[in-house]
Amino acid sequence: MSFIWPAMLLLLLLVPLLVLLYLRLQQRRKQLVARYGSLGLVQGAGGQQLGVRRHVPALLFLAGLIILLIAMARPQATVSLPRVEGTVILAFDVSGSMAADDLAPTRMEAAKEAARKFVQNQPSSVLIGLVAFSDSGFSVQAPTSEQEMIFAAIDRLEPQRGTSLAQGIFASLNAILVSLGESPLAQTAEEGAEVEAAPTPTPVPEGTYAPAAIVLLTDGDNNEPPDPLEAAQAAVDRGVRIYTIGIGSPAGSTLDINGFSVHTQLNEELLQQIAQLTGGTYYHAENEEELQEVYANLIPQLVVKAEEMEVTSIFAGASILVFLAGGLLSLLWFSRLP
Repeated sequence: MSFIWPAMLLLLLLVPLLVLLYLRLQQRRKQLVARYGSLGLVQGAGGQQLGVRRHVPALLFLAGLIILLIAMARPQATVSLPRVEGTVILAFDVSGSMAADDLAPTRMEAAKEAARKFVQNQPSSVLIGLVAFSDSGFSVQAPTSEQEMIFAAIDRLEPQRGTSLAQGIFASLNAILVSLGESPLAQTAEEGAEVEAAPTPTPVPEGTYAPAAIVLLTDGDNNEPPDPLEAAQAAVDRGVRIYTIGIGSPAGSTLDINGFSVHTQLNEELLQQIAQLTGGTYYHAENEEELQEVYANLIPQLVVKAEEMEVTSIFAGASILVFLAGGLLSLLWFSRLP
């Protein structure tokens, strides 16, 4: 247990003085009994000697005072509370093929609308960030619970160039690590595929997952370095699950985009490997209704998190109850308060 105002605990030094004062009063009482006991002035209401019970109300009042002084120091206790919380990074493929209109009005707009509804359904305890990737990846919105900021970031997404799933994963991991106050991943530009952390973290035990996840949405095959499975392994080392969503046809299709014929093919096998490696799930959406359903099924995990909570009210309430008990016993036995 910790205290917000620990200096108030110094008031507990007054307790021994109160005890000494009470003992002094009892000593004077004995002296009075010795002098005037024959007058019957120190008997209870029923005429019987009071004995030890005359000290009970005073002890209760002393206990209530001690609890109240502790409450004044504003105690905190570590409490494990189950709650839906965590960080979710929505990683959007913004390659040129996302401008295709096989999902009305376009793949990009359908994905945006599904993401908006997902964001609207999340509690304020879930932080949501946004990453866009094509041949490179970058954070569009840092994790936040402000939905208006997330919606504005989603609206800014526009189709760009090629597809690098690894860049999307690395950018998403960086967004998560920065939000947790950890060192981000550093990618060497010369080799393009070599990514390492500084300092290199110790991989989490197998089956352990952080309260963070990446939702990776793409409509094409990976055609840019680095290796997506190396990026997925970096997520595994940090306990971050990746849920992959594939849009389009695994058999491949030729799309008419702004007057150009573009061939795109969904690599389902790769997306399934990424999801399986990280402990996530792969989803395939062929139309806007299925895409909406996929996002509806992405529910953050219920976690139990230890938090320090102020318990002043509990101590204050307990002191009042003890005071009341002492007062009631004093009134019942002696027809007065101590």
